[in-house]
Amino acid sequence: MMKLGVNSVLFKPFPVEEALRLIKMAGYDGVEIAAIKGMCEHLDLDNMEESVAKIRKAQEETGLELLSMELASQDPIRLRKACKAAKLLGIPIINVGPTGKSGAEGDLEACIETLKNSAAICSAYGISLCCKAHVGASLYNTETTLAAMEAIKNEAFGVDMDPSHIYRAGELPEEALPNVISRVKHIHIRDCIGRGPGPGAPLEQTCGVGEINLYGYFKALAAANYEGPVCLEVIGPDQPLEACMTIAAESYGYMNACLKTLGAR
Repeated sequence: MMKLGVNSVLFKPFPVEEALRLIKMAGYDGVEIAAIKGMCEHLDLDNMEESVAKIRKAQEETGLELLSMELASQDPIRLRKACKAAKLLGIPIINVGPTGKSGAEGDLEACIETLKNSAAICSAYGISLCCKAHVGASLYNTETTLAAMEAIKNEAFGVDMDPSHIYRAGELPEEALPNVISRVKHIHIRDCIGRGPGPGAPLEQTCGVGEINLYGYFKALAAANYEGPVCLEVIGPDQPLEACMTIAAESYGYMNACLKTLGAR
């Protein structure tokens, strides 16, 4: 059974305790804790002991599963802190972003080397490191994802397959997924209007309101017997409580209905 979660960045204006309470109210199985420097630090790695205690207490009160952490950065000092926090909280996956620029000479090769080093750090802690194709980065589509998969043999490395970035790279996510599914350990998901470069306003990222064939994408996931986390990740300016809950609840309803139809929940 696929587990549905929300990246807590959607609820970045609110304390982590409130974020988890709201995510539970929206129906989700779990949460991806944001530890994104400069954007959303529901997990404050520079104040780890206090932050971990708050998250653990909120997790116990809500019963949500801690599915993953989004770190974004691959700074090795920060990554080691993230691994320590993940071990304390029982978080199995840390998500990071790729480096470099699309098409820039040598950037993809440098990105792959950085990912190798990051995977080695995570492997030492028994944590999986996942990276997704990202619009504008050196690793941005299926072809560059496959290059990373081929070069990085460490089993701690996995793909975070975000259909919105693949769609904005000019591909159809439901057709691209089977090419990389062998290394997919995590799914970031949202909808979008148009081919980008951005995914649209937060409300336009609500699953089911945009142009991506998310049902077809879930069908491909189910056909591959994927059973990992599927975490809603919505970015953009701070949203009021009503908008956050609308995005979370409508996305859950859409995703849950798709997966039930496909026999995956």
